[in-house]
Amino acid sequence: MEINLPELLRQALQGIENLGAIGAIAFILLYVIATVALIPGTILTLGAGVVYGAVFGSIYVFIGATLGATAAFLVGRYLARGWVAKKIASQQKFQAIDEAVGKEGFKIVLLTRLSPVFPFSLLNYAFSITQVSLKDYFLGSVGMLPGTIMYVYLGSLAGSLATISSSDRPTNSTVVWIIRIIGFIATVTVTLYVTRIARKALAKL
Repeated sequence: MEINLPELLRQALQGIENLGAIGAIAFILLYVIATVALIPGTILTLGAGVVYGAVFGSIYVFIGATLGATAAFLVGRYLARGWVAKKIASQQKFQAIDEAVGKEGFKIVLLTRLSPVFPFSLLNYAFSITQVSLKDYFLGSVGMLPGTIMYVYLGSLAGSLATISSSDRPTNSTVVWIIRIIGFIATVTVTLYVTRIARKALAKL
């Protein structure tokens, strides 16, 4: 029997919506669990806009995403390090890049969080086996704010959880272009930045 994950998430959001004040805590916990389990957070992010509105929805999503990303990072670093390491074992001279990330961790985490090119869930685990410090990783999560606010705002325009699906994308052209521009700039910047510091690290080998 195939599991309809989008529908399950919508049902969970509907249940949370009826919990009142406790619902916010339940939502944050759900977001944390989804992040650690590598479940895409699109429906939860858009749904937060429907249930809580743009302001509080953004706050709850950011808290949930940050805590979830931190939890996934810790799981990858201390519990599933071997599994994560196998995923990137084929990458040549990863150690040099790892050292570069360790030195410039905050900036790299911040830029990758701003860029839509880097998948949020997988990135949490990928960073876990680098030398980036937990502090830099945690603080770099602030890069998720622009995308969080925009998607939650778009969710608030939906008006109903029934209209939210995993395939939903922004329909407001202005918001779409803002997201694209921010993402493009961040992607180019992080690519050039990582390449430069990695080259310096490799030159020392």
